[in-house]
Amino acid sequence: MKILIIEDNHDVAGVLGDYFEALGCELDYATNGEQGLKLALQTAFDAIILDLMLPKIDGLSLCRQLRQQACITPVLMLTALDSKQDLLQGFDVGADDYLGKPFDLEEVYARVKALVKRHKGQVAPNEISFSELSINLAQHKAMRAGQTLVLTPTTYQILVLLTQYAPNLVTREQVIEQLWGDNPPGQDILRSHIYQLRTQLDKPFATPMLVTVPKVGFKLQQT
Repeated sequence: MKILIIEDNHDVAGVLGDYFEALGCELDYATNGEQGLKLALQTAFDAIILDLMLPKIDGLSLCRQLRQQACITPVLMLTALDSKQDLLQGFDVGADDYLGKPFDLEEVYARVKALVKRHKGQVAPNEISFSELSINLAQHKAMRAGQTLVLTPTTYQILVLLTQYAPNLVTREQVIEQLWGDNPPGQDILRSHIYQLRTQLDKPFATPMLVTVPKVGFKLQQT
C-alpha cells in the first residue's frame, strides 16, 4: 500500500511511519495542510491518514477541498478531537473513517487496510443501474437522472451495494460486513454516511430513492 500521512506532530508521524514501513508499506509525509493537499492531488495514494489540527490548512478544510476536487482516495482521520460533533463534522466533509488519539497501531493498520480493500474492490469495466440511477464501476462515477453525484469513497460503496440489491432490502449487518468486515464502526458512523448519501442522492430531487427501514436496513425504490 502507498500511504500519505498528514500529521504535524513529528513523534506521531514517526511512530506511524515506522509501523507501516515495517509492514511493507510505501509512505509519504506532509507536516502541514497546504503541503498535504498538494501531495494528495499530485500523487496516487491508496489511503490518506489525516490529522485535524494542522497548520496552514486544517484537516477538515483539507478533506473538503480534496472531495471538491474529485479526489476519491480513502481518508482516515486521526485526532485528539473525538467528540460526537467532531466525528460528524469529519464525515460531513468526506472522511471515510475516524479514530481518536491515543490510538492503537494495529487498529489503525486494520482500518486503513479495510478502506483500501473496499475502495479497490469495486473497480470493474462495467455499469450497474436502477431506476434513474446509473453507476460506472470503472470510473467510480454515479449519476441520477443525468446529474453527477458527489460521493465520498464510503458513500459510493454503500450506493453500489444498495444498487446491486435493488429494489430488495440490504440489512445494516450486510452493509457493515461488506464495508468494514471485522472492524465494524459505531452506529453514529454508519448513520452519518447514510445521511451524506441521502444528501446527494435524494435532496436535489423531487422523489426520494433511499428508504430506511427502521432497525432493519436500507433499500432503493423506483421513482
